[in-house]
Amino acid sequence: MSMTRRALLGQSLLGRAFLGHSFLGQPVFALPAGAKTDVLQLKLRTRVEAFKGSGIWQETRFDREAPIKETALLLCDMWDNHWCPGAAKRVDVLAARMAPLVNRARSRGVQIIHSPSDVMDFYKDTPQRKRMQQTPPANPSVVLDLTDPPLPIDDSQGGCETPDKVYKAWSRQHAAIPIAEPDGISDNGTEVYNLLHRKGISNLLVMGVHTNMCVMKRTFAIRQMTKWGIRCMLIRDLTDSMYDPKTRPFVAHDRGTELVVEHIEKYWCPSLVSGDLLKTLGS
Repeated sequence: MSMTRRALLGQSLLGRAFLGHSFLGQPVFALPAGAKTDVLQLKLRTRVEAFKGSGIWQETRFDREAPIKETALLLCDMWDNHWCPGAAKRVDVLAARMAPLVNRARSRGVQIIHSPSDVMDFYKDTPQRKRMQQTPPANPSVVLDLTDPPLPIDDSQGGCETPDKVYKAWSRQHAAIPIAEPDGISDNGTEVYNLLHRKGISNLLVMGVHTNMCVMKRTFAIRQMTKWGIRCMLIRDLTDSMYDPKTRPFVAHDRGTELVVEHIEKYWCPSLVSGDLLKTLGS
């Protein structure tokens, strides 16, 4: 990455307010001349072990077209609070950065799915929640048998940098992230798959927290959706990990997150950055 995760997370939120709007009469992210308006041009990154068993992985970049009508954007566990203060602060920053991306993707026709686990009661009477519950069931046409190698970080102690007690601190999704009428709300993988199948969606952009836990392991997230044949893509600068630098491999928190992203790129799905996604979404 040309910018560190720390720099990305630390960018001015004021500057982010211009995303998707005009500045000095010029659109910030206008679609390139001749660009297909119904297709996203995604710039993806993955990792390849060219010589199997060597343990030598090479970063590889490639472009992929994703029809908008076949693409969804899922937000994983972007809660209003967290038992770990450091995690909560980082989510505050991420939520502010996600909001303009969510709005822009929705305006272009991308299906938005909010997946804040354990707080469905807060949304039980909303049309977005009922939409997910009422979608007809669908059985996955494929269940891939994929290996799940160990993560490159130790999160066995919970991953918080401070000795805080684990408790359910969340009650809803972060208020900075807009929810609109066409969206869906669910923390159930079967419900999410039902909606994707119903709408003919095969591409799932994933952002949220935490890469080494919920983003990977929830029933609606990368591992399970990939096994069900959905093409997942992680927005790598809009995620975070539960990792304490005092545990293996004893690196800075941001580097720990990067290691998990690299793990996902090796074994599960490619990644992209939000700036490239906003560019292809246009303004």
